[in-house]
Order: sequence, then structure tokens, then C-alpha cells
Amino acid sequence: MSYEARFCSHLGQLHKEGRYRVFADIKRRKGAYPLARNFHPGGERDVTVWCSNDYLGMSQHPVVITAMHRALDEVGAGSGGTRNISGTTHFHVELEEEIADLHGKEAALLFTSAYVANDATLSTLQQLFQDVVIFSDEKNHASMIAGIRNGRGEKRIFRHNDMADLERLLAAEPLGRAKIIAFESVYSMDGHISPVAKICDLAEKYGALTYLDEVHAVGMYGPRGGGIAEREGVMDRVDIINGTLAKGFGVMGGYIAASRSCCDAIRSYAPGFIFTTSLAPAIAAGALASIRHLKNSSLERRRHQERAAVVKKRLSAAGIPVLANPSHIVPVHVGNPVHCKAVTDALMDIHGIYAQPINYPTVARGSERIRLTPTPVHTDGHVDRLVSAMTDLWRACPLGQEQFHLKAAE
Repeated sequence: MSYEARFCSHLGQLHKEGRYRVFADIKRRKGAYPLARNFHPGGERDVTVWCSNDYLGMSQHPVVITAMHRALDEVGAGSGGTRNISGTTHFHVELEEEIADLHGKEAALLFTSAYVANDATLSTLQQLFQDVVIFSDEKNHASMIAGIRNGRGEKRIFRHNDMADLERLLAAEPLGRAKIIAFESVYSMDGHISPVAKICDLAEKYGALTYLDEVHAVGMYGPRGGGIAEREGVMDRVDIINGTLAKGFGVMGGYIAASRSCCDAIRSYAPGFIFTTSLAPAIAAGALASIRHLKNSSLERRRHQERAAVVKKRLSAAGIPVLANPSHIVPVHVGNPVHCKAVTDALMDIHGIYAQPINYPTVARGSERIRLTPTPVHTDGHVDRLVSAMTDLWRACPLGQEQFHLKAAE
């Protein structure tokens, strides 16, 4: 067998389908976000970032940076090991306590990412409840799908945000059988928000555990940044909450928040937690400072929502096909991977606007899109330039036709 030929064959298929991923090499400027320096084969250029998950710009906030510097000076760089072997620093303990308080839970458990938290927790839950069946929203994130698959238990897929379909599936199972409903609060590619309270109603009616991924909501929604469940006043009805420290809180890492016994069981049985080196203390310190700040400050959340609303309104008024939703996500439909890449290339090359194309398997084929993420620090000037650039491109080449390649080359 020619191993290299096999690698090249698979890569060639991606190129043929127009969904080969190219990473933009950027260097952000502290204090100047959303501006960044883009390094490319032709040299360097300044760009405005419009696709970051640093939703509130907290990676640039002085309280976060100061906390990380202080921790680095106090204890050094790495944690020194797994949580079980010398890697539980006081920063980790404080951060877990702060997260538990944020979500009104007895305990929390840190992971290196929310992906790992979902994978490890959902797979381990299936080992702890051996006859469990998981009910999963059809649009759940890849990390949730991986965790459900890796647990090797039974699953039922319900139509996206469809409560009648979910109840139909729940009712078909014996009332005494262990059940877990796994869903998200904000679906990051469409911007949909789930009916958390209605799902909790069904969970209580049919004796199910609720597992809610709040990754794209923590920090941004609720009086203290606890997410959609906090905003809707149902946080106490959700059994397990998954969140991230890498988006609204601007650092990195993931977690679950739940009862003390649940977190202890996952801590004790999940390989993804047990055998992984813990987060660097400086990262934990930065996340801790970010959560504490956003618990007491709503300024960033209000500005964020206002900016998202302005961008949606301006783009829609210009005839750009923004997919309507009630969240902060601004998806612009293109519908073809080649065209989607051509649009984003033109935005970068001509206008200095960095927006990443979103293609399969992140979204379904035929629903390729540009996913814009306004932040509190995107000014009216940034918005003006974005709307002007996209309007020019759409007028010249409606719906991202092949002419985008020609436009980008001019």
C-alpha cells in the first residue's frame, strides 16, 4: 500500500469539492482588537477580524491579562501534571467554585476544552447508567455526537427544537428506563435558541436527565452571564451544564457544572479527565478573573447584543441573505463551498476583512455560509466597511457566483 498516495487522494477529494480548509495566519494586537496582522504568501497586511469566538473581547480585557501575568509570575507556566498527580493548583479549585456558583450548582469540573468535556462526560454517563438511552437534537455539536457515539449506548435523534418529536420518542421508552436529553442552548451555526423550559418539562414528565451545552451562551446571556438557562430562569431545572472558557470568557478550557455526586463520578471515571494534564495556572487565573468580572458587569453583554442587532439590520437592508435568528450569531447564506470560499477570499484580499467560510461537515451540504460574529469593540466604522464590502460583492456577483474568483484577482 502507498500510504502517501492515500493521504493525497483524500486531500484531493477535499480540493475537488471546494472544502479544503486554509488557515489564516494572523497576529492579534493587544488593545487593538478586532484589528490583526495577516501573514500570507505575498507579505503582510492589516485585517479586521469578523469571525472570532472571542465574543466579548475578554481576551483583551485588562483584568484578564493582569490576572494571567500575576499567576505566571507567582507559579510559572505549566500545571505540572494531571489533576490527580500534582496538577490541581489553587487556581483550579477557585475556578471550579466560581463556575459552580455561576450556574447555581453544587460543583463544577474543569476540562481542557468544552469538546473534551462533552465527549468525556456523555460517554462516561453511558457507562454509569448502562441501560440508558440518549435523546439528541439533530443539530447538536460534533463534540456531543462524539461523546454519544463513544459511549456505545442507545440513542434517539429528535428533530431540531421539535418538542412533539422529542415527546414521541420519550413516550416510546419505559418510564423507569434511564434517559438523558442532550441539547444546546444556542446553536452556533444557525443562531437558533432552544426551548430550554419546555425540554425540562418533558424531562420531568418522563424521568430524564437534562444535559445542556451552553458553550455559545455563557458570559453573553443572563444577569450574570450564566447563559440562556439563567436568562430564562430555569437553571435549577437543568441537571448538567456544559460550558466553555474560550468564547464569552475569552481564554480557553471547558467544564461541566452539576451536582456534587455527578461531578465526582465523572472526575473518578472519565478517561478524558483522568489522563489529561490540567490547564496551565495562568489560563485558569485568567478565566477566573473573566467570570468574576462578567458576573458583575452587564456592559459587555448589552453592547454585544446592540452590535449584533445593528449588523443584522444593516446587512439585511442591503439585500445580503442573513439567516434570521434570535441570537448574536450572524450567518450569511451562500449555499456552495466554492462560492463561499471565493466570497471570503475577496473580502480578505480586497477589503481586509477576515471572515472564515463555513462548509461541510460543519454545516450540511448546500447550506454553506459566512458566519459573522460582531463584538462590543466593532465600531460603526467597522460595520460601515463590512456592509459596503459585502454589498459591492453581492451586486457584482449575486449569491457568490464564480465571478468572485475574477473579482478577487483584480
